[in-house]
Amino acid sequence: MEHWPAFVVVGANHRSAPLTLRERLMVEEEDIGTLYSRLRDAGVGQALLLSTCDRVEVHTIHHDAAAAAAAVAGILGDHGGIDPSELAAGLFTLEGAEAARHLFAIAASLDSLVIGEPNVLGQVKTAHRVAQAAGMIGGDLERLLAAAYSAAKRVRSTTKIGQRPVSIAAAALDVTRDIHGDLGSCAGLLIGLGEMGEMVARRLLDGGLGRLAVTHRTASRAAVLARSLDANVIAYEELDSALAHADVIVTCAGLGVYTVSRDTLEEALKARRRRPVFVIDLAAPGDADPAIEDLDGAFLYDSDDLEGVARAGIAEREAAAEEAWRIVDEALAAYHQGCATRATRTQAPASDALHRRMHALRKDILAEAGGDHEAAERLMRQLFQNDEETKQ
Repeated sequence: MEHWPAFVVVGANHRSAPLTLRERLMVEEEDIGTLYSRLRDAGVGQALLLSTCDRVEVHTIHHDAAAAAAAVAGILGDHGGIDPSELAAGLFTLEGAEAARHLFAIAASLDSLVIGEPNVLGQVKTAHRVAQAAGMIGGDLERLLAAAYSAAKRVRSTTKIGQRPVSIAAAALDVTRDIHGDLGSCAGLLIGLGEMGEMVARRLLDGGLGRLAVTHRTASRAAVLARSLDANVIAYEELDSALAHADVIVTCAGLGVYTVSRDTLEEALKARRRRPVFVIDLAAPGDADPAIEDLDGAFLYDSDDLEGVARAGIAEREAAAEEAWRIVDEALAAYHQGCATRATRTQAPASDALHRRMHALRKDILAEAGGDHEAAERLMRQLFQNDEETKQ
């Protein structure tokens, strides 16, 4: 396409390079300023660095795409201490329309490891602010980012790409909200120290859970996890009474016995005056008595149930991705049209000035030829012929 700025992307992401290479390329926050300085020294004056666990990419606008790509690759390789041959196998380079489409896709969460991941756009905007502070954002790059944000907003508002959970932890949060609504006034109880239990607890806290308590047979280990979660510790011996204060119970003890029995939860529900409780059983074998599901006000999900919710979310996001790509391509076409319009406006004054100059020259030659139009035409042809010979 004509009128595209010389937009270039160089980097490594979850499709082009293994995690080990991406980790070596990752630019920590305190090193970003140095990297931008090196880019400027190499003649790259406009650039946006995206450095996350999924990608390390430099998006830049430069009049010489090949030179910009070589400079960025060299600087990234030096930063990571990576041999050029190893680096070349993991890096990708995109130019022009392909590069712009790639940025639009990232902002719209279409190029994420998990399609529709909501924090990706925030990562781009944070990187944008850092690049602005470093003086690395010029007019062309600013306009491109603004168009990408607009497309991302439209994708979020008109498709279901980010509305369904796609992990067990996200599914747990989604179902908890379905049961309790706003979690700000809700209390959680984590029983055991399993990794999945901790992930779910963190996701609930990130989702607005008001408070959390942790319990385990070894009090010291419970205390360590509680500190990292900013939670309270409850003595394991007080578990039965603690159930009455929990709106959501996450259990991952895996002791081979029911940590949450039907009878104890029934008593807890009476004390709660039948306010509902959600039990998330992540242990294998299970910690929660399946008969809990027979109790009014009790909801029990195990890992398989949450995986089913997550699979449904993945399927829905994949279906929404087709519509999201259509939106991205429409936005990209509009951005391209804007580039073409700006280019035309830039060229028009020069064209008008040339036309005025030629008109004045013709009048001067006609006057010199005493009004003889044929003589004037011969002089004009002679003039242009001499000009062409001079250029050659």
